[in-house]
Amino acid sequence: QVQLQESGPGLVKPSQTLSLTCTVSGGSIITTYYYTRWIRQPPGKGLEWMGTISYSGGTAYSPSLKSRASISRDTSKTQFTLQLSSTTPEDTAVYYCALGDVQQFGSWGQGTHVTVSS
Repeated sequence: QVQLQESGPGLVKPSQTLSLTCTVSGGSIITTYYYTRWIRQPPGKGLEWMGTISYSGGTAYSPSLKSRASISRDTSKTQFTLQLSSTTPEDTAVYYCALGDVQQFGSWGQGTHVTVSS
């Protein structure tokens, strides 16, 4: 029922900020304790958790990305934004958002490819 869709520019130049939006649709969030997570997968590599924004708006980030990542939401709670600053080619990946609870990633979007290249 719940659908997630990632969107944003597919090409980013090094040093620029990557900005992606996750749009949630298809049904209301029935739990008051939901968590929206951003995960990425570089080509040929495994999944990497990037960060989480909670139902209350609190955020947590991977230690390796904390200095560069920022997750926010709009007032409707249906759009979530990931910003990753000072990008390098190593940030090239498929980026996913997922909606779940405190213990599970839950429903995933289909992912969106982002290439960081000059």
